[in-house]
Amino acid sequence: MTTLLTGSDTLTRDALTVLQPGFLGTTAPDWLLRRIGEGLSSVGLFGRNITDPAQLAALTARLRAERDDVLVAIDEEGGDVTRLEVREGSSFPGNYALGSVDDVELTRAVAHELGRRLAACGVDLNWAPSADVNSNPDNPVIGVRSFGPDPQLVARHTVAYIEGLQAAGVAACTKHFPGHGDTNVDSHHAMPRIDVDPDTLHARELVPFRAAVAAGSKAVMSAHILLPALDTDRPATLSPRILTGLLRRELGYDGLIVTDGMEMQAISSVYGIERGSVLAIAAGADAICVGGGLADEETVLRLRDALVTAVRSGELPEERLADAAARVRALASWTQAHRVRGAVSGPGAAVQEGTAPGTDIGLVAARRAVRVTPGEFPFRPLIEAPYVASFTPEANIAVGDETPWGVAAELGRLLPGTASGSYAEPAVADVLAAAGERRIVAVVRDAHRHAWMTEALDGLLAARPDTVVVEMGLPEAEPRGALHIATYGAARVCGRAAAERITGA
Repeated sequence: MTTLLTGSDTLTRDALTVLQPGFLGTTAPDWLLRRIGEGLSSVGLFGRNITDPAQLAALTARLRAERDDVLVAIDEEGGDVTRLEVREGSSFPGNYALGSVDDVELTRAVAHELGRRLAACGVDLNWAPSADVNSNPDNPVIGVRSFGPDPQLVARHTVAYIEGLQAAGVAACTKHFPGHGDTNVDSHHAMPRIDVDPDTLHARELVPFRAAVAAGSKAVMSAHILLPALDTDRPATLSPRILTGLLRRELGYDGLIVTDGMEMQAISSVYGIERGSVLAIAAGADAICVGGGLADEETVLRLRDALVTAVRSGELPEERLADAAARVRALASWTQAHRVRGAVSGPGAAVQEGTAPGTDIGLVAARRAVRVTPGEFPFRPLIEAPYVASFTPEANIAVGDETPWGVAAELGRLLPGTASGSYAEPAVADVLAAAGERRIVAVVRDAHRHAWMTEALDGLLAARPDTVVVEMGLPEAEPRGALHIATYGAARVCGRAAAERITGA
């Protein structure tokens, strides 16, 4: 690779300013600190960068020792997608649980407490909330990350989340514009396509984003999806018609536009990350998110040099790059001001009782979201340690496979001696053998999308009709079992709320 420039001229600094890269490790590498000194304005954090709040606070302080207005971003949705608690499971239920309760004050309170914890650790840009309308229950990547399938419900909870988060001094980044809910393809792996007419898009997908713009979301993240009704050739992230025409002009959005991860296959396998990044900035994006998979200095330099070359060749107007960099700096100034004076007053700051620092608002929300359906078999709360059989699907990349989920740990806390096993196939005979005389608690996640899970439940319930079933994904399948518990998400607090119902605690 050839490095075009090593100085600090305006063009090079602008090219660095629009990048939001990641890195490896729990301390800032020298190369990252050096590039921050040269103009890099943002850093993205992932689960691999975090061990605990004290370590995270020290890391962000080190970054700001190099440059006090650097934006520190994170993908912390709560629920299934957590980076703060990647190895423990989240203290907050996700969007689907909040949407199922449908109490906007609760959503605002949860987002405010999440934002308070992020701000306390020095994080000031959250790539959340997901404003996708999950109209396709077979969606492999959104699911419980959405507030639900109803556009108006999603809109009001998106607004509450933005207000709560930003009242804590953390910028919201509403995603995935113009809506990733009606897909059956994960853009981490391939290019999703939504074939609906413009009227449907405006009546469904765009409703929450219009509300987010009106609520003052500081950032919006684009989706790597093709919507032929809006642009027959380019996915949203690379489409001037969608980012500039629709989001900027029609919806009147004036904040920061951030791309989804450019190393995702929907972009990288078709355009490459360098060409994709140039096209994204030209289309109207202001910040390039990269680092989930490519987290090294070479990636930063490749993207910087691609942008500089595109400007010099005339492919990318210099004023467009300068405008993008100015929007990044404007957001950095907003977050810096909020860090200086702490959490601000305003919408969402006066949250309901029980949401002060240290309270368990996440657990309160998870408990309210639980739906219990008794079966025909008489059920009494468990008083003896059961056997928990978790039927585990392959995790999508957004969620990751590091974060524990289920009810075994929480049942073990309430009923010491609880045993458990994880299964990736029906394996009914193995479960019965492992359980012995213990009551069985079968835990599934999106059973309606996995025929093998349905087969497993069929076999278990035929052999042991007193089995308790816990659904921790979308509860699309008919409730079954001596007791059926839907948690609307797989966060740690959702597991605890389910365990409490099982034991009567």
